[in-house]
Amino acid sequence: MADADSERRPAGELEASVLAALWAAGKPQTAAQVREAIPQELARTTVATLLARLHEKGVVDRSPGGRGFAYFPVEDSHGLTARRMHRELDQDKDHGRVLARFVEGLSPADEAELRRLLEEGDR
Repeated sequence: MADADSERRPAGELEASVLAALWAAGKPQTAAQVREAIPQELARTTVATLLARLHEKGVVDRSPGGRGFAYFPVEDSHGLTARRMHRELDQDKDHGRVLARFVEGLSPADEAELRRLLEEGDR
């Protein structure tokens, strides 16, 4: 028999499922509605806790709804990825070196896209 720790899913996986359900819904959702929409079988209280944590992180916002809150994402998935990239960049004081290493790791197609975006930003 597996122990409880080996059966636990990573929090990031669960948060990703919750966010995917919110993005797919396109309108505010209660914890019960999110619970019905995600593939994992979780208690409503677990989903409510995940939503509360995402709210604390500033990833979702909420408004009164039902007997609790209705949650909605503050950004689309691309905006969330960009926010994470900014947060990682802010972890190091030498932004120039971090950005240089980042660019070194880009594929030629991604580097060309980055150049195009930077050039368009000057217009």
